[in-house]
Amino acid sequence: MTAQEFYELGNEARKRGQWHEAINNYIRAIELDPDSPAVEAKHMLDDIMAFYCKDMYNP
Repeated sequence: MTAQEFYELGNEARKRGQWHEAINNYIRAIELDPDSPAVEAKHMLDDIMAFYCKDMYNP
């Protein structure tokens, strides 16, 4: 799969509320392409999770 495909899977998972699946897909996209838009998406999701879900998310 390409970085773009992993990024899109991450977006779909995020929309379904599957936060960890979204993060995992963003990480795979970033591994394949460090300039992927997944970098910003993961950063935003990390911030959201750290703020709202401190018990569920431990970076």
